[in-house]
Amino acid sequence: MLAAAHTPVMTAEVVKALGPSADSILVDATFGRGGHSRALVECLGPKGRIYAMDRDPEACAIARDWAKGESRLTVIQAPFSKLSDELLRAGVAGRVSGIVLDLGVSSPQLDDPERGFSFMRDGPLDMRMDPGRGIPVHDWLADVSEDDLIGVLRGLGEERYARRIARAVITARSEAPLTTTAKLSSLVDDCVPTRESGKHPATRTFQALRMFINQELAELDAVLPQALEMLEPGGRLVIISFHSLEDRRVKKFFHDAAKGDPFPPDLPVRANEISPAILRPSRPQRPSQREVADNPRARSAILRWAEKSRSGEA
Repeated sequence: MLAAAHTPVMTAEVVKALGPSADSILVDATFGRGGHSRALVECLGPKGRIYAMDRDPEACAIARDWAKGESRLTVIQAPFSKLSDELLRAGVAGRVSGIVLDLGVSSPQLDDPERGFSFMRDGPLDMRMDPGRGIPVHDWLADVSEDDLIGVLRGLGEERYARRIARAVITARSEAPLTTTAKLSSLVDDCVPTRESGKHPATRTFQALRMFINQELAELDAVLPQALEMLEPGGRLVIISFHSLEDRRVKKFFHDAAKGDPFPPDLPVRANEISPAILRPSRPQRPSQREVADNPRARSAILRWAEKSRSGEA
């Protein structure tokens, strides 16, 4: 099986931030189509190792096909919220040199109409990262209340016309089920009165539904402390996010971990007694203008990384 066309985002920056050595144990917790893993494996010697995780069975099939000829690759099909369980099972907990999380949707998922992620291609309104688990979007829309739908559109899509869209969905489904991406996209297009420059009117609605049906923010909240725990001292965690809801969570997690133990502000504590979990996190990095020109889907990417504190460091 050949990897579907996909251009990984900020690959050089990921490799530089992780700084792997020949014997590193690395985790690509969002394998996708393996762009980051393929760049990282070039840095490894015979004893190095990459654990490739993904909950998408198509991504894992591609990873397993590659693993037939790459002994340093181990494939794990699981959501990244199960990171600790899987690395404990693999016997590498606390010995991982670097972990990368590339959040969001891969190009092959967007480009395959049967997955239902894109408003640009007609297909079943599904959007599940793992089609074998959970319910597709069209089933959820068939029963959701107007208030709950408004909450999802506002909370996860930051959609200013959430009430208008939700009311249109409830009206439309009473006449015929909303089962395809084209039907939903057309419905949103008809009821959104203004257009954001460079954005399709259904962008925020599709983002919100995808994030909800896959519980993406809950997955992110679950994996962040696990990733830090799985790293060895001096190990690095690299995260690429694609919108503010994700990036704010990553930024806050790194900020809190860098502050160290939460002593009362009036308690006299020396700096070396605070024990921060990570060293000062990096500044946010964005893709170069050249990368955005070559791959427009990289334009909203933000990369942050942090290094786990070494024993005895403050």
